Amino acid sequence: MCAARAGQRGLRIAVLERAEKPGKKILISGGGRCNFTNIDAGPAQYLSANPHFAKSALARYTPRDFLDLVEKHGIAWHEKTLGQLFCDGSAKQIVQMLLDECPGSVDVICKADVTAVVKEGDTFAVSASGESYAAPALVIATGGPSIPKMGATGFAYELARQFGLKVVEPRPALVPLTLGGEDVLFRELSGVSAPVTARAGKAAFDEAALFTHKGLSGPAILQASSYWRAGEEVGIDFRAGEGDEWLVEAKRERPRVHLKTVLREHLPDRLADALAERIGIESELGNAPDKALRETARKLADWRFRPSGTEGFAKAEVTIGGIATSELSSKTMEARKVPGLFAIGEAVDVTGWLGGYNFQWAWASGVAAGDALQPRLA
Repeated sequence: MCAARAGQRGLRIAVLERAEKPGKKILISGGGRCNFTNIDAGPAQYLSANPHFAKSALARYTPRDFLDLVEKHGIAWHEKTLGQLFCDGSAKQIVQMLLDECPGSVDVICKADVTAVVKEGDTFAVSASGESYAAPALVIATGGPSIPKMGATGFAYELARQFGLKVVEPRPALVPLTLGGEDVLFRELSGVSAPVTARAGKAAFDEAALFTHKGLSGPAILQASSYWRAGEEVGIDFRAGEGDEWLVEAKRERPRVHLKTVLREHLPDRLADALAERIGIESELGNAPDKALRETARKLADWRFRPSGTEGFAKAEVTIGGIATSELSSKTMEARKVPGLFAIGEAVDVTGWLGGYNFQWAWASGVAAGDALQPRLA
């Protein structure tokens, strides 16, 4: 995106791509259909040490702008839940679109494994796979270490530190959580999914949670994971919005029914049985005190898990942390103390929610840098 934008302004650009083909993470996204943006993307859906940093780029290149580009290239798309936009066809269309946007002044060089970067005067010199490149500007667009099997590394951070830029400690985000201790019993529910509200820190997400053989996953959990820190609890509301009285009311209406039966009417059978067993009300509701039923309702509305950890960068969709925003201009993405050095996308300490937000940050930050790159003055 950055190269296309700069190339269209007449600049000569070399894109050094370590992989054998460009856009590998784009190709696997959205089940191969690429959740290429979210129509609701705005600063509120991003995490950063500086929550204001993303405002400028996101305001200047919006989801509508990217959608206009998609439509210009004749790519059919559809909206799923929560503002998520997908290709009707294949993610390959988005990769090809970006390549087609690059004019002849842009060279995309694959299998370019960068081994050295130095700055000599006003020029950056890059060695990659036996070749040498020199330019007055260098853009770090190498992402974070999430999904290493796709070739992801922490190279962006090494390069940033080489030039004296601070790095906010990276950690996995949008990642499944693992369960241990007493919670390990819930692993028996592997494969069971249910709509819930998942809470971590001050954030709450209404989507599906999935029990796995290692712990918890599903959209609601992945979203909450970005706000979770080691040692903290995650709260799950299995009966969102029901209040404290719904079991008491069920007791009045059907005193002979059991808790397990009532829960099975709202949740998958295996999950309902597991929750009922742990709550321990085995009598008919008519024989259970109202106080106990209210306590049960409150527990079901805020069931506490204490994750033992996450499944790490191997399963994380993105990385929280990265090159500190305090080192960069929010307008141009250029390093304040290293003229000509830029950082964009996931390499920067800006992380979006699940659902197309991280792609929108990639497009917007890429455009910000692409518009700001300047040719060498004669």
